[in-house]
Amino acid sequence: MIGEESILHVDMDAFFASVEIRDNPELRGKPVIVAGLGNRGVVTAASYEARRYGVHSAMPTLRARRLCPDGIFLSPHGPRYHEESEAIRLIFEAFTPLVESVSLDEAFLDVRGVGRLFGDAVTVGRAIRGRIARDRRLPASVGIGTSKLIAKLASRAAKPDGLVFVPAGTETDFLWPRPVSALWGVGKATLELLDRLGIRTVGDLAGVPLPSLERVLGGVHGRHLHALAHAHDPSPVTTDRAPKSIGHEQTFPVDLSDPETIHTELLRLSDRVSRRLRRSGCSARTITLKCRLATFRTLTRSTTMQEPVDATPEIHAAVVESLAKLRLGHPAIRLLGVSASGLRVGSPIRQLSFESRPHWQAVMRATDRVRDRWGEDAVRPARLLPGGEAATADHLEVRRSGIAGFSRGPVEI
Repeated sequence: MIGEESILHVDMDAFFASVEIRDNPELRGKPVIVAGLGNRGVVTAASYEARRYGVHSAMPTLRARRLCPDGIFLSPHGPRYHEESEAIRLIFEAFTPLVESVSLDEAFLDVRGVGRLFGDAVTVGRAIRGRIARDRRLPASVGIGTSKLIAKLASRAAKPDGLVFVPAGTETDFLWPRPVSALWGVGKATLELLDRLGIRTVGDLAGVPLPSLERVLGGVHGRHLHALAHAHDPSPVTTDRAPKSIGHEQTFPVDLSDPETIHTELLRLSDRVSRRLRRSGCSARTITLKCRLATFRTLTRSTTMQEPVDATPEIHAAVVESLAKLRLGHPAIRLLGVSASGLRVGSPIRQLSFESRPHWQAVMRATDRVRDRWGEDAVRPARLLPGGEAATADHLEVRRSGIAGFSRGPVEI
């Protein structure tokens, strides 16, 4: 039977790098770094061999190259990681329906109520690690405890490729020696403030009377950290799978200033967001443009659509309109991002209208089928083909010979 320790946190080890190593065994045992490869790229994952050089996620790629000159640097393969994440989630759901995905590579599971089927929480944790290792050939670390906080910290202690169980009644013994930065809600400013007060471990924080914490940190924040320091974390595992937003952004190696190039990059991002919306079974009411200038000033503009959308041309039109509203003149753009929010489950439902307007759902479904079979580059907006900048986003040109025999070459739409 499962006792109070019913919460598991499963964290894939160096997930993106591990997927690359699995798919190319020649990389095993080598310092593999998945990163944006331009001068402004950042590291998204590093194998444990690379971490020995001091390389870690969110580090600028240029710094990672200096620290690990013999590292093997690979561009991220986002669609592959998403597919792998979904396959791993299916393993979780084979043990419990109470799964809360935090990101592509980690999730909380509540295994309360499955003891008769699978045994205690430790047995379940071992079984999940075994299934991931056998079916996906990937390493995972598991933490088990009475709350999400304890389970999360336990999985961190289990890395790499291990399992740590914190029995009920021993939470503070496990928690108090840890740095205060381990607690949720301790950011840079809070950490500096606590450090000035001589509070460096969770145990130090637990020893501060609540009224004193409220005076220093404010009522809400003080009570929150006081509760966590005493291992009180009542937050449940929530199972809503619907994402709150779907987006992509790109930092460019050279600032963009040419309007045609900017519109092409917006189309590329819009197409990726559109594809992910449909794969998630969602449509969106709000489309947001993010634009970071060379000065590092970041601007955002959102457009609320009259009807939910999931098609590339509609999303692209919305962000182009938002870009025009920014009135940047002659911009130097460092980063562009497109995101969709206000999500609803299902394809867009179109209101009947006497106006003639394009409906893209049939086209998008057809392109999805082609891409599912032949890869993401099999069908693209014409503007994204070499020399296609002069094409409009809603231009359709289908090579009949390509469709009839369906060669592996690109098909223009």
